[in-house]
Amino acid sequence: MGTPEFAVATLDAIRKAGHEVVAVVTTPDKPAGRGQHLRSSDVKNYAVAHQLPVLQPEKLKDEAFVEDLRDYYADVFVVVAFRMLPKCVYQMPLLGTFNVHASLLPQYRGAAPIQRAIMNGETKTGVTTFLLDEHTDTGSILLQKEVEITREDNAGTLHDKLMVAGAEIAVETLQQLADNSARPVPQALVENLKPAPKIFKEDMLIRWDDTAENIYNHVRGLSPYPAAFTRIGLVNEKNESVKFCMLKIFEVEITDRISTQKPGKICFDLEKKMIISTQNYDISVKFLQLEGKSKMKITDFLTGFRAVNYTDYLF
Repeated sequence: MGTPEFAVATLDAIRKAGHEVVAVVTTPDKPAGRGQHLRSSDVKNYAVAHQLPVLQPEKLKDEAFVEDLRDYYADVFVVVAFRMLPKCVYQMPLLGTFNVHASLLPQYRGAAPIQRAIMNGETKTGVTTFLLDEHTDTGSILLQKEVEITREDNAGTLHDKLMVAGAEIAVETLQQLADNSARPVPQALVENLKPAPKIFKEDMLIRWDDTAENIYNHVRGLSPYPAAFTRIGLVNEKNESVKFCMLKIFEVEITDRISTQKPGKICFDLEKKMIISTQNYDISVKFLQLEGKSKMKITDFLTGFRAVNYTDYLF
């Protein structure tokens, strides 16, 4: 049971390990793009390519779906990046239902564990398999595997690392369930839990009055998607009005220069760099995207950028 690319790696690993995948459950096709053509999930595309039966319920409590699922007589359900399952579904298989989660539970329960870990400046994370219960990401742990977060990692590169680790640990978990060696352990009670709620637009806004380190982690934790953003003002000289434009920031570098200007102040270094003041150290922007334009390197951006037409600060 899964939807995005992250789940495909696990499905592929399970098949290649010799386990019989009797069916795949994923989300219904959805309209996408300018033409609003129906688009299938990554998991469905894989399933169809490998001639696996596909179920796409609108509602997981639908009686017809539940009966169809029961008719497959699956020994176990494997869930990766899917919706929360009702009790009538996750209790159905003989060996239970386990989820592959992209964090070291109980830390970073929620929809955005990859982004939140980087945004918080973590140096390690991992993957966890656990048995589903009635709450979100709280079930007994089966296996865990640590994964390093480097200074160069962003949400995209860490996603790929955890995708591979998640596939490996899912296969190991299936084997333990099959040979009856699995030993579920209740999640530890931790006082300082760090949640991983879904990313909303307000979470993506860069706060230039924060430290350079926090801004650096914020940007890479949201890159390449959905992307951290700031705003710059397009100045209309005729009526002295300012139109706010979104500026997505994909990569920054912390300089060794102490900020002497108000946070968010822009400085152009010989027209080759865009330097932004923060609470402590200046930040140099490496990749960005102005509203209505393509993503580009800062050198390419500055070639066509006319600073006189814009405010000299970000907000």
